Amino acid sequence: MRVVIHYATLALKQVLRYRIRSLLTIAGVAAGMFLFTAVTTLQESLEEVTKEGAGDSTLIVYRENRYCPATSRLPEHYLAEIRRLPGVVEAIPVQIVVNNCGASLDVITFRGVPPGQLMSFNPDLELVAGSLEDWMTRSDGALLGEHFAARRGLKPGDQFEAVGVRVKVSGIVRSPSAQDQSVAYVPLPFLQQSSRLGLGTVTQFSVRVDQSADPDAVASAIDELFKSDAAPTDTKPEKAFFAQAAGDLIEMVGFTRWLGYAAVLAVVALVANALLLVVRGRVQENAVLQTIGFSRAAIAMMMLCEGAILGWLGGLCGSGAAWVFFEMKRFTLGNEGLTLALQPGPATIFGGFGIAILLGLIASLWPAVVATRLPIVASLRSA
Repeated sequence: MRVVIHYATLALKQVLRYRIRSLLTIAGVAAGMFLFTAVTTLQESLEEVTKEGAGDSTLIVYRENRYCPATSRLPEHYLAEIRRLPGVVEAIPVQIVVNNCGASLDVITFRGVPPGQLMSFNPDLELVAGSLEDWMTRSDGALLGEHFAARRGLKPGDQFEAVGVRVKVSGIVRSPSAQDQSVAYVPLPFLQQSSRLGLGTVTQFSVRVDQSADPDAVASAIDELFKSDAAPTDTKPEKAFFAQAAGDLIEMVGFTRWLGYAAVLAVVALVANALLLVVRGRVQENAVLQTIGFSRAAIAMMMLCEGAILGWLGGLCGSGAAWVFFEMKRFTLGNEGLTLALQPGPATIFGGFGIAILLGLIASLWPAVVATRLPIVASLRSA
């Protein structure tokens, strides 16, 4: 370990010795890692809400052959019949109003829910500011997701209007779920009246199924129950529903994946080119080091350490800049009522650091081989 630290110290001195070259290389690596971190953030945010798991027990009951919340209208009296079905633990009606049903980076989503059932149905919601009691007693109160409030600069007591709905902020809530971070929860009767849909009509029902029950069987039973009604339903597990709603986003993210790969290749090429120039510029210096006792393996180790240092510094700058960028901008990606708060987590940031170091090591392999293959005598004679 001491030997590695010794070589890393010598490599760091070489990086600092040629400041302009090192800064240009670090800047290029930082740009590549910024793009890679941004793409990874987009992919992970979407995967979080669309990847189904064995423990998923929430169903979404939607109007059949409808996609945008503005076109899905279900009678609220369906709720009582859904609750009577075997395997259903709890169900709540939800009214959704959005400013844009298409793919957009600035989506405002209102979710109208019965005030007394929100916290019991969604126990992961945590009140971080304001008053839950104020929200339950006010007809126009709103609980804002933490990401939504930060993006709009809102705090408890403020008022804002969007999509023809004017509300007063009663509190700010935090949730581990990305789609809850960028919505405004308001009382269901208030949103029904404000959106001019009238009482008795909702967008969807959220249904929690017993852990011992088969969600697919319960979903089929719900759809069979209302098959002959004027408003037939299409019921899916929550994440399968989000995957369908996010079809355009998934296609777009599939394209950005290639941008991430391109960024990785650019980083490798940049570091490798910089180190090859280093090898050419330090021919005599490496020969002198070998003459005074440095082995070829030691020269190679110094090159590997130099590549790792350049990768680490570039990753630190690039991934750190991505975190600051998303923290300041608070982007929200939305489509057909689905909203995603785009914010890289600690695993994404530290993963970027690790990948940058790994790329630096990979890029320095060939320059290290080139440096060790040069004959000592010929290197000493070179001008």
